[in-house]
Amino acid sequence: MMNNWLGIIQDYLLPPTCILCANPGEGGMDICRACKDQLGKNTPCCYRCGALFVQHTPRPLLCGACQKSPISFDETHAPFIYQGAIRYLISGLKFRAEFKNARLLAMLMAEHLATLAEHPEFLVPVPLHPSRYRERGFNQALEIARTLGREMGIPVHFDGCIRQRNTPHQIDLASKQRRKNMKNAFAVRHFPNAGHVAIIDDVMTTGATASELAMAMKRAGAARVDVWVCARA
Repeated sequence: MMNNWLGIIQDYLLPPTCILCANPGEGGMDICRACKDQLGKNTPCCYRCGALFVQHTPRPLLCGACQKSPISFDETHAPFIYQGAIRYLISGLKFRAEFKNARLLAMLMAEHLATLAEHPEFLVPVPLHPSRYRERGFNQALEIARTLGREMGIPVHFDGCIRQRNTPHQIDLASKQRRKNMKNAFAVRHFPNAGHVAIIDDVMTTGATASELAMAMKRAGAARVDVWVCARA
């Protein structure tokens, strides 16, 4: 009850305003209906890696890449395509520390995931290497996970997994090079006794990062590891 009153007071004093066009927000989010309707939806897509299909599929399917080369995680939920407004919001968070974008992205994810995804026992944001964290000053995956966990009532486990290698940026690497670059990049220090967890990140390109982290968590005892990201590139 107290949280509801706090939300009402906050909306009265600081009403939601669309980050993209400055019009009044809708549904307690900093995005208006018109801008929200224009976000590129990632559907239909491969249920394993989230890759967008060109044609509609009547049931969940695996893409050709997932059939040929199995990956370590079990399922991906990526509500949006990494383009347009979503790309703008993610870039603003990651490179300009616009933390309000993390709140919006997480709320959009929560709205999508509420009925479409099986809820895990806890969320694990993709960790940054300490040197990368010092350089950036924050972890965008953790910023998203904080709001997402609060919206969905799922605890966030943010310090059990570490990035033990400071891997080069993935942006200019091909798919095979990305997998090699991420080899043994993560380690698990301590891991709760849980069968189902979800990795949280801003965007997935090839899935190499998530696959390597999922492998480390499965070695530590997780039975199922899903990936929840804002967008699929």
